[in-house]
Amino acid sequence: MFAENSDHGAAKLPVTPRMATLAPASSPSEAPPALNSTASTDEVLALMRTLIDLRMSPVRQLMEKVTKHSSMLHVDVLMLIYHLAKISGGGIFEIGSFLGGSAIAAAQGARASGVRKKLLTVEPGGQLKNHRLASRNIFKDLKKNLDRFGVAGDVTAINGYSYDESTIATVRQAFAPGEVGFFIFDADDQVGRDLNCYGDLLADDCWVVIDDYVGTSEKAGPTRAAVDPFIDAGKLVTLGYYGWSTWVGRWRKIL
Repeated sequence: MFAENSDHGAAKLPVTPRMATLAPASSPSEAPPALNSTASTDEVLALMRTLIDLRMSPVRQLMEKVTKHSSMLHVDVLMLIYHLAKISGGGIFEIGSFLGGSAIAAAQGARASGVRKKLLTVEPGGQLKNHRLASRNIFKDLKKNLDRFGVAGDVTAINGYSYDESTIATVRQAFAPGEVGFFIFDADDQVGRDLNCYGDLLADDCWVVIDDYVGTSEKAGPTRAAVDPFIDAGKLVTLGYYGWSTWVGRWRKIL
């Protein structure tokens, strides 16, 4: 996702442990790689089955409304964010909320869990023109959307860049090492920068969602180049590719 002066900028199912995707890649040349050998087939299939169930539930209707007003993410991805926020332990940390769609999905999922969960999102703001979600003030509209969907009290929104010293200090004050159970990244193409900066806050087996891993956007190539070394090192375990271009998996602490 791309925004001016902002970090965003913006199925065929061969059911094997080598592929888990509910939307095709943008082109054959950009097909996602095979899953890690460490990925659990049961866990891959469980995510797919859960999404199928969510497509036939009231959650889909809610996430379609969220997409209409506040998100460029595929509705399948928003439903998965809802689900992962519901089942994850610990806090939820997002970098790149844009107009709040993923934060709203996460807040609704956390609320459905019946457990109060700390949810913090980082958004620098800016403007977006000539788009169905055009905004003169992204951060202001993010706050409006959180209120519109009744989750303003569940989400702490930080207006700043993830790499700002003030942002880093605020995040580290909010989360202790290993406290984050779900991490969402949909900002610029420097996810490696933020994994290196905040990785110690992520719990072992923390759920991770990273947008723009594949596709035709300017961010896709650099994002994949940033993510793959973590996969090769065993720090990220791939569990699937969903929506237009979103990577889903887990974080592993390497001792």
